[in-house]
Amino acid sequence: MRDRRVQLDFLTPLLAELESAGISPDQLYAATNLPATPPGASKAEIQELGELLLLQAAVEITGDAALPFRLGQQIDVTNSGIFGFALMSCPTLKEALQLMLRYGKILGPAPTWDLLDQDGGLILRMKMLQGSTDQQLRTELVCSLVCSTGTFLVNGPLDGAEIQLNYPEPPHSASYHSQGMVPVVFGTEHCQILLPEKVLSKRVRTANPAGHVVFMQQCEEMLRGLNRVENTAAVVRRMLIQSAGAFPNISKVAEDLHVSERTLRRRLKSDSTSFRIICDEIKNTLAREYLANTDLSLAEIAQLLDYTETVNFLRAFVRWNELTPSQYRHQ
Repeated sequence: MRDRRVQLDFLTPLLAELESAGISPDQLYAATNLPATPPGASKAEIQELGELLLLQAAVEITGDAALPFRLGQQIDVTNSGIFGFALMSCPTLKEALQLMLRYGKILGPAPTWDLLDQDGGLILRMKMLQGSTDQQLRTELVCSLVCSTGTFLVNGPLDGAEIQLNYPEPPHSASYHSQGMVPVVFGTEHCQILLPEKVLSKRVRTANPAGHVVFMQQCEEMLRGLNRVENTAAVVRRMLIQSAGAFPNISKVAEDLHVSERTLRRRLKSDSTSFRIICDEIKNTLAREYLANTDLSLAEIAQLLDYTETVNFLRAFVRWNELTPSQYRHQ
């Protein structure tokens, strides 16, 4: 089974923070004392354990309890491959938030959230163990990361947003308030982020409707692939989605898979499909997404699907769906 997650760059900003305090990576790892692999633990659980221990060790070494909150603002989630591209292509901050909740698993271990409606806005509520110091550190890191990512996406402040933490205000609380990002309130009932409608409706500065459709499909493929063993057809399907707009022919796909074209055709046949069928399936999926979720013209969609003539796209769509693109869009 392949692990198809992408990773947030958590370690680079952490080590940079420690370096500025005169602390080496060796000192951090020595202070962590990572245990042997717990019997029966999943890879995700082990990765999460390591991150929590790194945070805890870094705070203990530096004596800086606000380090996780500051660190969250330095992690650039938009560098996380397809996930980052998908976020940056979202039309609004609300859709970016929904994307983060749905596809966050492809980044590895992630907190569990509840999304609640309140007064026209949303509450992003984290499920955590009360009284657990290491969980508090991770909560502050993730809340800071979510808000700083939102600020980056809309290229402006999240006016009216608020981070609420369900533990007493610590002596170093001034460190949180000096960050100048989103107000932090302590002693609340839950750990959560309040996001008013005026913030959620803000347009993402890099919104790209055409690209968003492709990146969402790629995220969906990655999410599906986390718990399955890929056959040849699934691999080819993923390669075509990732190449949307410049679809490779079967010779190029075979070359990238380091097999002959004949071998690739034989393997696809054993999966009860063919390269042409998969190609049509991907193009049809993307075409319907473009028609339903964008205002792109038929000529623009045809070009994105690698058709040199719009009429060829029209004929293909009718063959796939037994109705025209215009009829599908009206539906």
